[in-house]
Amino acid sequence: MMRTRFSVAGVVGLVVAVTGAVGLVLWSPFAANAQESGPTLEALREAVATLPAGRFARPSSYDTATPGQQAYVRGILSGPRNAISGPLAAMVASPGLGDAAQRTMAYARFAGTAGAGSVPPRLNELAILMAARSWSSEYVWNAHARYAVRMGLATEVVESIRLGQRPAAMEPDVAAVYRLLSELLEARRVSDASFEAARSALGGDRELIDLVGTFAIYSMTAVLAVVDQTVVAPDYVPQLPPLK
Repeated sequence: MMRTRFSVAGVVGLVVAVTGAVGLVLWSPFAANAQESGPTLEALREAVATLPAGRFARPSSYDTATPGQQAYVRGILSGPRNAISGPLAAMVASPGLGDAAQRTMAYARFAGTAGAGSVPPRLNELAILMAARSWSSEYVWNAHARYAVRMGLATEVVESIRLGQRPAAMEPDVAAVYRLLSELLEARRVSDASFEAARSALGGDRELIDLVGTFAIYSMTAVLAVVDQTVVAPDYVPQLPPLK
């Protein structure tokens, strides 16, 4: 299960396409949920002061950040998030890419809410977990494993993915999504049968595009977290065994 990994170039190429398609156009509903006046200076300073550590340089403070970095931080806090975590912290070093990516990440992450992705949350989280597992990204896995269960994904399915195994039993829609993404990872192609089964299970073309987009953008974030060696927590115990 999931032995073959996408190349970084392939992941980034797919993410760029998804970002251009939905990240910038469909962001406005999130802005409507933000505070009308935007984040306070205190909130901006707190967000930068509490960035998780990693290999890529972080600004020492909001006030010493470049104008582009400050705009990136404001952009995140003006959306549905109230902090900058994980790969979002790493992308402060490249705020142009970071801003495009964080918009698409929000569209994917908050699926099921107004203005966000159309995939049912538990299937959306399945895609995120499969992306995290394919790159052995502890940060992304830790951020989503428990949430996936809260969204209705069976604990047994999550545990099997953690171990790099095909789940023994899955609901039909979960099985259809798992099959499509497994083929994508292992064969780097998707059969007509798997495509049609996933499209039917999800409800249509938009839903399938959103699912693949979620998988793509979270593959990118998983890669960034691995390269950055983003700190999960000082006492964190790794959860992902090596893939066989």
